[in-house]
Amino acid sequence: MKIAFSPCPNDTFVFHALVHGLVPGAPELDVTFADVDVTNTAALDGRFDLVKVSYAALPWLLDTYELLPCGGALGRGCGPLLLTAGRADITGATVAVPGDRTTAYLLFRLWAEQTGQIPGRIEVVPFHEIMPGVAAGRYDAGLVIHEARFTYQRYGLTSLVDLGEWWETDTGLPIPLGAILAKRGAVDAAAAADWIRTSVRAAWADPEASRAYVLAHAQEMEPDVVDQHIKLYVNDFTEDLGPDGHAAARALLHRAAAAGLVPSVDL
Repeated sequence: MKIAFSPCPNDTFVFHALVHGLVPGAPELDVTFADVDVTNTAALDGRFDLVKVSYAALPWLLDTYELLPCGGALGRGCGPLLLTAGRADITGATVAVPGDRTTAYLLFRLWAEQTGQIPGRIEVVPFHEIMPGVAAGRYDAGLVIHEARFTYQRYGLTSLVDLGEWWETDTGLPIPLGAILAKRGAVDAAAAADWIRTSVRAAWADPEASRAYVLAHAQEMEPDVVDQHIKLYVNDFTEDLGPDGHAAARALLHRAAAAGLVPSVDL
């Protein structure tokens, strides 16, 4: 069975037991590591059986895939940041973003529409180049996610807006970032959800078991940043979306469809 997820600590922590044959009854997995901006597009041809994508990409994928109620990344206090080198308004600015179908970019577009701060140019940039690029003046602002929440000050940058905080204040809901999808007709979605939940619980029960695997794929991330990353993005919603998680996903996609930013979808 083919699975794709990112090398980020939250994903390797969550899937460690599953991909290492430690979940009873689960199949052997062929793992592809790819950042979510890659899987958002790669999943369009149905090449993976299980895949981690952005919630923002779901409108293009739900004909082929089914949303699983676990394994993804939702939460509070974990949203994308819009960083600048001191600029207080991004009207007409050049903004670097990590992918055009990422939840981060969709939240940014919703925020920009609400506030009237419409950028002049958007550039899709590899994630690791965004903060150095803003610091060097190549971009007026940069949209960052994940561990950048803990490291952006090192580049002399400031957070113009925490889009997660904006979303939570505006909706009262958690931020729906990454989703796990199962290919229709190829995967028993209920069984896959059970495998993933078992893997999550195993990771929580013995965090050290996955430590070497997580650090090996953490892209030179410092161990303390890895720990913060996991603590922030692996939470109760990872085990089960629950009513609030599903409501957050629906709210994001319904708002975006109403604004003409994504196709309408019934979630």
